[in-house]
Formats: sequence, structure tokens, C-alpha cells
Amino acid sequence: MINNDLLRRISKIFSLTDQQIISIFLLGQSHVTTEQLAHFYQEKDHADYREISDLDFARFLNGLIIDKRGAKDGPQPAPQNELTNNIIFNKVKIALALKADEVIEILSLAGLTLGKYELSAFFRNVNHKHYKMCSDEVLSTFLKGLQIKFHG
Repeated sequence: MINNDLLRRISKIFSLTDQQIISIFLLGQSHVTTEQLAHFYQEKDHADYREISDLDFARFLNGLIIDKRGAKDGPQPAPQNELTNNIIFNKVKIALALKADEVIEILSLAGLTLGKYELSAFFRNVNHKHYKMCSDEVLSTFLKGLQIKFHG
């Protein structure tokens, strides 16, 4: 999925203001201005559109975890240079401290039925024999389920 679209959706789910989004970027060690944020929100075919890099979006997601759960003791996790749907899904799940049953319930709110085994395959190490790539559809359904859960 496109990082800019994901940022829009996440900010809508959590009803985040521009200042809150900028603060979350800062928590993740990324400085984003109001002007840059406005460029991120433009449609892809707009002249002012700027793509959010995987690194910056990973920093935003790390900041979201800190915002929702507090900072860990010691050094903060390094942001990934390349993001996959699996990593994005996992970071949002961590930010909300969701357990497998809760994720399954959120997915079902949006019309997707998954078992614990199927779900855990998304969060395994990429080298694990039961690892499964998370599709755009599954990630989008998860975000849709969060929107339903938080906004009815």
C-alpha cells in the first residue's frame, strides 16, 4: 500500500490533528513540517504531492507506538529502511497493544475471518517456514476494522 494513504487512514482512525501527527513523527525521530504534511496529504497526481519514504513512515509508526504505549527503556528500535505490509500491520498492532483475539475481532468487524494460526503467520520471521506475506487487502481490512471499532 502507499505510505501516504496509510498515513491518511491512520490519522483518520485516531482523529489526529496535524500537530499531533507532527508530534508523533518527532517521537519517531523524524522532523516533519506542516508544509511537508500538506504535501503528503495531496493526491498522487497533484503537483505538490510528495511521497513518504518507507524510512520516514517507519519513524512515524515507531512514534505512534511511543505515543500510544510510552517509550521503552534503553535505545529505541531503529526504523526499517523498507516496509512491508507485515511490518506495518505489526507496528499498528503493537501501538494498540492488541492480542490475537482482538485483531481477529477487528478483522471480523470489517468482514474478514481469520484464525489465530493464519494471523500468526503474518507476524513470524520472514525466514520462518510458516511466514505469510500480508496482502494489501488484509492490511486495508484491518484498518477498516479499526475505523469501525473507533468510530462505529
